[in-house]
Amino acid sequence: MPDTPPRKSAEDWLVSSETEKHRGRLKIFLGYAPGVGKTFSMLSEGIRRRARGEDVVIGIVETHGREGTAELATKLYQVPRREIDYKGTPFTEMDVDAILARMPQVALVDELAHTNIEGSRLPKRYDDVLLLLDNKIDVCSTINIQHVESLAPRVQALTGISVREQVPDWVLDRADEIVIADLTPEALVTRLRRGDIYPMERVERSLANFFRRGNLIALREMALQRVTRAVDRSLDDYVRRKNLGAHWTVAEKIAVCISSSPQARDLIARGARLAEALEAELYILHVASPRDDTPERKQTLESSIQFAANLGAQIVPLTGTDTARATATFMRENRITQAIMGRSATHGLRSYLYYLAIQKFMAEAPHVDLHIVTQEKH
Repeated sequence: MPDTPPRKSAEDWLVSSETEKHRGRLKIFLGYAPGVGKTFSMLSEGIRRRARGEDVVIGIVETHGREGTAELATKLYQVPRREIDYKGTPFTEMDVDAILARMPQVALVDELAHTNIEGSRLPKRYDDVLLLLDNKIDVCSTINIQHVESLAPRVQALTGISVREQVPDWVLDRADEIVIADLTPEALVTRLRRGDIYPMERVERSLANFFRRGNLIALREMALQRVTRAVDRSLDDYVRRKNLGAHWTVAEKIAVCISSSPQARDLIARGARLAEALEAELYILHVASPRDDTPERKQTLESSIQFAANLGAQIVPLTGTDTARATATFMRENRITQAIMGRSATHGLRSYLYYLAIQKFMAEAPHVDLHIVTQEKH
């Protein structure tokens, strides 16, 4: 398509000058397998945005011989690729410098996890994307769930396929929007059998390996969970800006309240099991107390915190003379959905004070589901 950036009216220039942004926005189209429609969705987004008057270019798109994707790509201007000679063999890569020279409003950059050929300006394609964002260019990109760094070991254990190219989780966490390009496993297999994803000679081998139905179901679940996490993070920001109630939540968040007693490890383990079952974030809360200052209790607390860290929990030290209020405040502000607390088998005044504290906590954080675990007296 010819390189003809859309013209702006005087009103458009006025609006853009009044809403000066500090960095570009990143939108990621996430899929769970090749052929679900990530690149097609990204191109469709670019075409819609160009129709609205934005200057949209293709930085790089890999059509993989798919006719529908190739046809869509012709509707947008494609920045010529850079040719690189590597050990006597010519390769082409996205020309990030050419994109920066043009300074479009939006760049479409396929396959975020791609490793650039040696001799490129930056080693990874996500490095190129971050550079474009720093230069106030919006980027739409694509990635499959198996290329997310923290999930790659699970994918390898599931599919038996080693994932070489990975994107750190923090890159996805910087995305302003993550959209899932979704398709049922049954529809994806139908598309594969038609030859819409790979050449026909590769179909049966793919069905027997990566495209096994069990694999596809599990990978799709991972992708959906990742999008849920992104949605909940966006909701966190929205709730804080609007000062909305703590009941606004999507993903489960588990908080375990511990003391410096030896029984804390049991509570942490219970919380970790619950978090794993619910695919939830796990927080370990401890309110500092004068009782923690004895050498024995200090050592016990440090051991419990290390145990929690080894399980991947987020450790949150709290301060305050009112333990119930301090924990309730944290849970309300961070929209915790479930809390686990221990109860020693005590009697008399200590038991009465404990129940008073529980009642205060429940009044301060009524949205939290509370689990009370009876422990041996210590």
